Amino acid sequence: MGQKTHPVGFRIGVLRKWRSTWYAPDKLVPQYIAEDKKIRDYIKRNYRGAGIAEVLIARAVPERIRVTIRAARPGIVIGRGGAEIEKLTQELEELIGRQVKIGVMEVERPELEAPLVAQDVAFQIENRINPYRAMKETIRRVMSAGAQGVKIRISGRLGGADIARSVEMKQGRVPLQTLRADVDYGLAEAMTKYGVIGVKAWVFRGEVWSPKETREVS
Repeated sequence: MGQKTHPVGFRIGVLRKWRSTWYAPDKLVPQYIAEDKKIRDYIKRNYRGAGIAEVLIARAVPERIRVTIRAARPGIVIGRGGAEIEKLTQELEELIGRQVKIGVMEVERPELEAPLVAQDVAFQIENRINPYRAMKETIRRVMSAGAQGVKIRISGRLGGADIARSVEMKQGRVPLQTLRADVDYGLAEAMTKYGVIGVKAWVFRGEVWSPKETREVS
């Protein structure tokens, strides 16, 4: 059958919290979900070089949204003297028609964030680096940073082949069904002239035996 469970969603309530925190009447839920997706897509599309790991969204009141961006290079999002973040705030307010407040957090260990690992491999593939070499180098760097296991899978027209295929590399162990295992997951896409190549990454950062050790994302 294959893997059908999202590693992050599988651990919500155990090791993870929701990336969108709000409550709304049933009739407003589809609208809020669509707005959240617009915000995330806009930020990730316009700040690819910033290394966006997560975009956390909170709504305390309907008129105001708080957006927290976890980035490996927060300076790109903030800009000189905060000019870039003011511009982003204005653009998001025009996009969704609500008041937006943006906060930026720096990712302390980007090598252990699966979305950033996937983005790194995707950037290398876009720069015409051999996919196998890109995966091998990235896995070596992630394991050197202290990960207990990492798995990377890429799918698409690798090397410009006519028939798409999938290849995978793995080192260490990545327990997919163990709830106490802190497994991060990320997906990125490499836009090549042959088409889109998808990159998936799983990073196993260790087992959490106490609730006090749970990674806070808010």
